[in-house]
Amino acid sequence: MSEQTHQGCSGDCSSCGENCASRDPQSLIEPTGEYNYIKHVIGVVSGKGGVGKSMTASMLAVLLNRMGKSVGILDADITGPSIPKTFGITSPAMQNEIGILPAETASGIKIISINMMLPEKDSPVLWRGPIIAGAVKQFWHDVVWGDLDYLIIDCPPGTGDVPLTVFQTIPLDGVVIVTSPQDLVSLIVKKAYNMAAMMDIPVLGIVENMSYVLCPDCGKKIELFGSGSETVAEELGVPLLAKMPVDPSLSQMVDNGVFERFECGYLVSAAEEIDKKLNAD
Repeated sequence: MSEQTHQGCSGDCSSCGENCASRDPQSLIEPTGEYNYIKHVIGVVSGKGGVGKSMTASMLAVLLNRMGKSVGILDADITGPSIPKTFGITSPAMQNEIGILPAETASGIKIISINMMLPEKDSPVLWRGPIIAGAVKQFWHDVVWGDLDYLIIDCPPGTGDVPLTVFQTIPLDGVVIVTSPQDLVSLIVKKAYNMAAMMDIPVLGIVENMSYVLCPDCGKKIELFGSGSETVAEELGVPLLAKMPVDPSLSQMVDNGVFERFECGYLVSAAEEIDKKLNAD
């Protein structure tokens, strides 16, 4: 027994509150369902809301799917779910004797979201943190995902209960941090980065959304909110995966539930880089 191990240790960490050297730092990780084989799990996070995190998660999922990968999206933003609307999913989630069945988009992306389980799509989710966190864990191990190359988890913004639950209980291969080019970008990105670092989860890179608008006449890039993501990415030693413009056509596709039809290449290199990095071995 290690000298740093708590005296009288029984070896059962689940019944002990001591933070000794023998405690397994991954002891909170939960297995997915017995019918699932998920090769890679990626969390998409942000330090604040309104930066396009769900759109980024959706775009990465579509692009990985176009690369021939089998992909699923777990919508962990329980109180603000947007993934079903993005992909035009209106049917409720179904269940059989082995678990909850995810919906499938037109191109075969598997999706689960709390909005697929509400009596009305605009019904509020008036749950406290532990219940919300429990729902996310249920999506992880009770949904019949089957064989997936990638499961993308769209986390709610911030560093609260649900992101903490995802980081502690789901075996993430890495996270993508989504931000916007504002004065607070450094502080906001660092909060998300430090949370991942505390949990020993790799940061795959940063996506800066709403970076610029293209002038419809001359095509010049106009930086409405300034810039700064390059500096913080370099400071943290993580790649800046992409800078996405303000693109009204994408918002219109989300509103119409046809997001899979987008033709822009804003995150193509980001998806390729993530796939290459996670399959390097």
